[in-house]
Amino acid sequence: MRVTHALVQLAAALMAAPDDRHWGYRLSRASGVRSGAMYPRLTQMLAEGWLEDGWERAGETGGRPPRRYYTVTGKGKAELGALLERAAADERFRGARLGWA
Repeated sequence: MRVTHALVQLAAALMAAPDDRHWGYRLSRASGVRSGAMYPRLTQMLAEGWLEDGWERAGETGGRPPRRYYTVTGKGKAELGALLERAAADERFRGARLGWA
């Protein structure tokens, strides 16, 4: 997977709470990555096995349509952590919000 600013920012947002469910809107806000760049990266992470996805159950929705969520897998924690370690040492990502630890 090509390491871009969008990927690094998403990785940092996911790893800020690696055991939580992550919603697209919140991920976009936390990472600063717009949906047009975010969803293709999430799709790639799903394909790589770094994330799993699911849908809210009816009782969780409060009457609104169910939201899709993403969770980080064990493989994803290892891969995203390694990606963030590499990004922290990479001049291209100086100034990126990498405060995930």
